[in-house]
Amino acid sequence: MKTFLPLYVLLWCFASYAQTKISGVVKDDNNLPLPGANIFVLGTSTGTVSDFDGNFSLTVNLTPPFKIQASSVGFDTATEEITTDGQVLTFILKEGTSLDEVVISASRTPERIFESPVTVERFGLRDIKNTTSVDFYDGLENLKGVDVNTNSLTFKSVNTRGFATFANNRFMQLVDGMDNSTPALNFPIGNLVGMTETDVESVELLPGASSALYGANAFNGILFMRSKNPFKHQGISASVKRGITSQNAAGDNPYTDVSFRAAHKFTEHFAAKVNFGYLKGTDWAATSEADKMTPGGTRQNPNYDGINVYGDEVSTNIKEVAVALEGLGILPAGANALVPSVDVSRTGYNEKYLTDYNAESIKADWGLYFRPWANDFEIQYVGKVGTGTTLYQGTNRYYIDGFFQQQHKLEVKNDNFFVRTYVVTDKAGDSYDMVFTGININRAWKDDETWFGEYAGTFVQASLGGATEEQAHAMARSVADTGRYLPGTPQYIAAFNRSINDPDLSTGSKFQDASEYYHTDANYNFSHLIDWAEIQVGGSYRKYSLNSFGTIYTDTDGTIDYSEYGIYTQIQKAFDLNESLNLKLTGSIRYDKSEFFDGFYSPRLSAGLTINKDHNIRASVQTGFRNPTTQDLFIGLDAGRAILVGSAPENLDRWSRTYNVSATGQTLYGQPSTITQTGAVAYNNSYTSSSVALLEETGDPGVLEISNPELVKPEKVTSGEIGYRGKINSFVIDFSAYYNSYKDFLSQEVVVSPYYGTVGDGGLSVAAISNSDFQAYSTYTNSPANVNSYGASISLSTKLFGNYDLSGSYTYAKLDFNQSRYPDFTTFFNTPEHKFKAAFGNPEVIKNLGFNISYRFSDDYYWEATFGNGAIPEFHVLDAQISYTVPKIKSQFKIGGTNLTGKEYYTAFGTGYIGSMYYVSWVINNL
Repeated sequence: MKTFLPLYVLLWCFASYAQTKISGVVKDDNNLPLPGANIFVLGTSTGTVSDFDGNFSLTVNLTPPFKIQASSVGFDTATEEITTDGQVLTFILKEGTSLDEVVISASRTPERIFESPVTVERFGLRDIKNTTSVDFYDGLENLKGVDVNTNSLTFKSVNTRGFATFANNRFMQLVDGMDNSTPALNFPIGNLVGMTETDVESVELLPGASSALYGANAFNGILFMRSKNPFKHQGISASVKRGITSQNAAGDNPYTDVSFRAAHKFTEHFAAKVNFGYLKGTDWAATSEADKMTPGGTRQNPNYDGINVYGDEVSTNIKEVAVALEGLGILPAGANALVPSVDVSRTGYNEKYLTDYNAESIKADWGLYFRPWANDFEIQYVGKVGTGTTLYQGTNRYYIDGFFQQQHKLEVKNDNFFVRTYVVTDKAGDSYDMVFTGININRAWKDDETWFGEYAGTFVQASLGGATEEQAHAMARSVADTGRYLPGTPQYIAAFNRSINDPDLSTGSKFQDASEYYHTDANYNFSHLIDWAEIQVGGSYRKYSLNSFGTIYTDTDGTIDYSEYGIYTQIQKAFDLNESLNLKLTGSIRYDKSEFFDGFYSPRLSAGLTINKDHNIRASVQTGFRNPTTQDLFIGLDAGRAILVGSAPENLDRWSRTYNVSATGQTLYGQPSTITQTGAVAYNNSYTSSSVALLEETGDPGVLEISNPELVKPEKVTSGEIGYRGKINSFVIDFSAYYNSYKDFLSQEVVVSPYYGTVGDGGLSVAAISNSDFQAYSTYTNSPANVNSYGASISLSTKLFGNYDLSGSYTYAKLDFNQSRYPDFTTFFNTPEHKFKAAFGNPEVIKNLGFNISYRFSDDYYWEATFGNGAIPEFHVLDAQISYTVPKIKSQFKIGGTNLTGKEYYTAFGTGYIGSMYYVSWVINNL
């Protein structure tokens, strides 16, 4: 017995760890292979993914019998029983509808999109494969209800339901759970340093307020991008795109986009992956010479300020200059009578001379994935780095050159919980403000005082010689501009290089940054412990550390640090009312606290009623909030026409500047010749800018209106939504309607602060305004106005002639705001009232050959932003692609084009016209 005991134990151990090998193929109901299908053993986390030909193989540490399941997005699942080692299976998955797709974002737990308690859009592998756009990120603009505003070729801003600029602080973008917003700017910069296309598993978009589960920045919606886990998606894949961009202003230029992914599961315990992406092209050139200040105006306007002309933002009243020159004895007595009281601007430089329009993105990421017990418990380390060159339009136009951002994440998770912590840091690289570059090239050649003095003196001489006012202006500018640095000359190039390398905005235009934030969040789902309902709890903590070296924020003396946190819970319960009725109720509440503001509760209640398994009616209501951003609180930036001053109490006195009150150096009205203002005057000694403009028109001091805006506080929204998802015959329908009511709406208000006097005194401050002794400030505050918005979206999709996909959507959005009552307040709604989108295609017209066509229409709308306001004309965009699959080499080839009609358009005031793109792509082994 002793002899056989060790052998018995050995055989028992061998049987306990018996390995069963399984292989097979996954096909659809048209007998075509399904790449990327998930195959896993029921009751375990062991699984794999089918390859390009639908084939799979799997080794399981189990002894038959057990069951294995195959699933794929858009298809019904299928289950087979394994009875022997080496069994070969053929799964036939019946194609479902978009209603069967699984989403996670709506409730922080997997659920069919059909049953989601709120509106959610999904963009999966199949959509990415068939998109007519150049890449997956551009393809998001074909989703229902989505606005994509094009800042540049490599920087596009995604938004839903209005209220957006390129500095879109209302919309959150998460990549594998990490916030993709930049620490310095506090908003996402598109996909410039985001995900590579070969690593994208799915994209979900949650429109509308989502604060109850995701916190302060999830005010207008969230974009979720998830990458492929190397335990499920192994192998090497690559994508190569080559083509051209075509624009009237910039011509035809080459475009290249390359991405690469390598992933391997070394054991059941360890897997790793690495990704790399490279994009290079020429940006959409912005060439508008229209006059910002006078709609319809031309360069003949003395105070001309071209939209894409920089340096002409500097202007002054030449009559006041003439008066000062008289006082100094430079002009004869009475000469100022010949000079009209008009503002004159310096001559600027077109944008094309201040940038090379290079658009570039280089990004890489890597991940190490550990499963200590070979089950769903996983430890991840993920690192991401990216650098890029692009154009950004905020208060001014910026050339973002060599911007660098990195993220590092450590996460522990299983099917029931996650705990993740990550850090995001950025560096501005060689980025600079193109407006101040133009201003300071001018000043490097000739200072403002000298230029305006020569202008006024020449104007007087020309007038004495009998010239008309128009002729006098022309002669004055010609004389003042004599010797001006011309683009391309050594003097111009030297002044340009000095400016873009000098962070002092009085002499240069470089902006610096090395900001960062640290974030931790966690979630636990008790569904495996509690049967009567699904309960989740979670929370987050974030610490900001701003460090712009005084070029953006008032952090000249050191970093600005502050923090915020939040906790939340959600309860979800399903009720089977009868065989044909199912009710799901969801309740969520979150508490958030910033160290600068009182805490705030964000509740959400939703209900979904499923009828006969084909129809779902949903309704929800929630209260959301948005904390003021880092810029709202701590910015201190001279933007030329106005100075931006954040309204954190400690920020107001950190910004200061000394002004010359009198050009003669003598006292005026008993005031000193120089005066120092701090940012506090914008909030406690200011007039509204509209009333100052009215004073200039009427000369009546009684029109002046005190502003003195309140310091900023959190913005709140109450949002209600109803919707329907369902299938009627062969049509899949998704409808939603919403109404948002905002309180303490966050925005900016331009005010005017006199150099002397107290606003409302009826005397000294009025004299200061009348003599142009004042400074304009852009303040951050809350509107006392009622701001509401409402809208609706509907989409329909069906199949025609067997396997042809036809879909369309319509979106309506409307702002409800009394602008005439609050003329100084800007909402930045920035979305068309009507949008229509449609698509038609077939991935398999004949074997391996497919196509897709998409169309977008946008109604005209009015764009408001700190850079400028203007009408955006309606536009129609037609994109198309033809694809051919070669299974033998696991490749898909695609030829496509965007904006095929060639009619150029733009989505925001001041940006370049968007032309056409034509491309050919080769994708290898990308499931």
